[in-house]
Amino acid sequence: MDILYLLIPLSLVFVAVIAVVFLWAVRSGQFEDMEGPAHRILLDDDLAVPPDNPATADKSDKSID
Repeated sequence: MDILYLLIPLSLVFVAVIAVVFLWAVRSGQFEDMEGPAHRILLDDDLAVPPDNPATADKSDKSID
């Protein structure tokens, strides 16, 4: 029964620390955009880079039969 005098205040401190960390995460914007990263992986944002030398690009694009 004496252990409750230790465990109850310890659990209250633990809950308070969790609440402070959660409030910090909310205020810093961690939960602002929940769907953006999931949709970003589906978007094709790779831009086609034009070749420096068109003569070399034509040779590399041809397939060998």
